[in-house]
Amino acid sequence: MKFQYILSLAVYLSLFSFIRAQELISPDGELIMSFSLKNNGMPTYQLSYKNQEVIKESHLGLELKHDEKSLLNDFTILSTENLTFDETWIPVWGEEKEIRNHYNELAVSLKQEETDRIMLIRFRLFNEGLGFRYEFPSQENLVYFVIKDEKSQFAMTGDHTAFWIPGDYDTQEYDYTKSKLSEISQNFDKAYSDNASQEQFSKTGVQTALMMKTDEGLFINLHEAALINYSCMHLNLDDKTMVFESWLTPDVNGDKGYMQAPCNSPWRTIMVSDDARDILASKMTLNLNEPCVIEDTSWIKPVKYIGVWWEMITGKGSWAYTDDVPSVQLGVTDFSKVKPSAKHSANNTKVKRYIDFASEHGFDGVLVEGWNEGWEDWFGKSKDYVFDFVTPYPDFDVEAIHEYAKSKGVKMIMHHETSGSTRNYERHMDKAYQFMKDHGYDAVKSGYVGNILPRGEHHYSQWIVNHYQYAIEKAAEYEVMVNAHEAVRPTGICRTYPNLIGNESARGTEFQAFGGSKPNHVTVLPFTRLIGGPMDYTPGIFEMDISKLNPDNNSHVNSTLANQLALYVTMYSPLQMAADLPEHYEQFLDAFQFIKDVAIDWDESLYLEAEPGDYITVARKEKGENNWFVGNVNGTTSRTSNIKLDFLEKGKKYTATIYADAKDAHYKTNPQAYTIKTKKVTSKSKLNLTSASGGGYAISIKEIK
Repeated sequence: MKFQYILSLAVYLSLFSFIRAQELISPDGELIMSFSLKNNGMPTYQLSYKNQEVIKESHLGLELKHDEKSLLNDFTILSTENLTFDETWIPVWGEEKEIRNHYNELAVSLKQEETDRIMLIRFRLFNEGLGFRYEFPSQENLVYFVIKDEKSQFAMTGDHTAFWIPGDYDTQEYDYTKSKLSEISQNFDKAYSDNASQEQFSKTGVQTALMMKTDEGLFINLHEAALINYSCMHLNLDDKTMVFESWLTPDVNGDKGYMQAPCNSPWRTIMVSDDARDILASKMTLNLNEPCVIEDTSWIKPVKYIGVWWEMITGKGSWAYTDDVPSVQLGVTDFSKVKPSAKHSANNTKVKRYIDFASEHGFDGVLVEGWNEGWEDWFGKSKDYVFDFVTPYPDFDVEAIHEYAKSKGVKMIMHHETSGSTRNYERHMDKAYQFMKDHGYDAVKSGYVGNILPRGEHHYSQWIVNHYQYAIEKAAEYEVMVNAHEAVRPTGICRTYPNLIGNESARGTEFQAFGGSKPNHVTVLPFTRLIGGPMDYTPGIFEMDISKLNPDNNSHVNSTLANQLALYVTMYSPLQMAADLPEHYEQFLDAFQFIKDVAIDWDESLYLEAEPGDYITVARKEKGENNWFVGNVNGTTSRTSNIKLDFLEKGKKYTATIYADAKDAHYKTNPQAYTIKTKKVTSKSKLNLTSASGGGYAISIKEIK
């Protein structure tokens, strides 16, 4: 690891607060952050990019509960400290072989004269954006405190175009709305679901990561990094002044955070560029997290898997063992004496079929959902029982399946649906993880569907955020990789705990079976959800007409088949699922070849073209190999890409296999129309490829040796 740590020669001290303003400049000189105190001692900051104002004067601070004087004003500058930091670190898995972490920092220590309290605001300015956080050192006058509200502001310079989802405390599973900031309120009810979870939130509240574009062509992204022991941040917009203010997820009492000094907040992040590709390529969120704390990471490996899942999502199959729910008394019933359902999917015969398919086609693992008791009524007819995570249904033989998978060279992936009962999961966690290790499971997909238990807590409040972190750390003790669904959206913690190998935390493929998602949804997610870390999006659907799986389900997958292939490149994840049924892949084995070939760990990633909501084209170099894979996903308007292959090694020859939309392809009317062509290419080659509405293309480029 290359490492450089330079403490600047200028360390400014001021006991009498005569320093009123400080400037911080990014390493490349294109971003400038200015910090100052107003006349009333209120901290403020501003941000500019290439001499264009990005963030107007914005206030900083926190409002405290219990009638305590809030940390908002009456501050003087106690001291400031500047430094430059430059390192290159190697991720356990990722889009790049190595990542540069280069920033200039300003740390401002503030003293509130009336209370003698100290609050430090730390700013880090990278070439692609700004991160700042609040820090509270050990001190006599500020030990325990309760946050009523965080008052961090992000003052926009105009009525920008935004890609947003409502500020729900319990789900991120929305389609994105594109509108002007001033139009959020009038679109809010249409965008929001019927299960609104917060009455306090205004109709201009949105979730991060929030992607915006100015009329002048600047791309701005607001998010947070290193969310640990704190409530998840949403943004509330004053649409008269175009000022966003942080809005933390409350707990059951309405409190936003319980703090004990020494402590700090997560980082608040602002990315900005005049090129959308820079937002996608940024590693700022990861760099604002702490280095990996797991000493031996050899057991953490990227995974390509299939699973018994899609047929249940579509309604063709079922998680529950029996349809005879009234006869079931959870925790008491002997399921061997209960009539099984013909739709129960997690049975020995079907699971072996998936294991055989995985073995034949080179997949690493098989996920099985619905294998364990409790699905008949996961909220429990018995007050003390939900899931125990170790008791299988009679038609799923854990030992036999383990041995069968082992004989085929396939790993099984565990599924833990907690039903939102976090305390129940914590009580069973050690036993559940040990059960996994005893039966050859190295990875778990956890789920938090439903209201959080204890009642009144939200999915993104501080207490529940701490639960998700506890699950990751506990899993690391057992050398278990975690793929968390319905958990809080990621904020780069996978750098510190790389066993967090995937998250859902957004509207994934399953919603294509619940009525569909917008055709351009996958051109927005990399600019929003994926800013914080990889997503288990579960791509690879080949049969778009859901009624062919379940006659009672008239949903349609709003994507072409070529678009589904491209997702393995454009939706970065070290955990990639081929989500469809084996029989559907067997109908299109020529197209399925790309899913088999595409890598899941990378040495280099290049974003060739990008416009949020319209298109994304990505090229990635396979880890340790001289092979490249290219993916393009397109929005609703058909377009032609003109891409150069100058990223290929000069003097080498390659075979490019191009999986593209056919001329008459369309996500709705002709989604399975595709072509496959091969051609010889070099670094001098250029490709012109047309993507249909809701379409795309995928290219495998392998060196000719």
